[in-house]
Amino acid sequence: MKSSDLTGVTWRKSSHSNGDANCVEVAFLDDGRVAARDTKQHGDGPALTFGRAGWVAFQQHVTAR
Repeated sequence: MKSSDLTGVTWRKSSHSNGDANCVEVAFLDDGRVAARDTKQHGDGPALTFGRAGWVAFQQHVTAR
């Protein structure tokens, strides 16, 4: 698995977030992929990177719970 360089990407957090550190941030990459990370990592931790179909499947699974 190849590591992605996420330096300089714009991370976004949901407007529904209540401001604590229990959130997920996402970044939409130039090549169409989506990266997701835990806000507690402050940019130092790992991020998951999804292709479009994988991101849609991930969202469907999470929102179905």
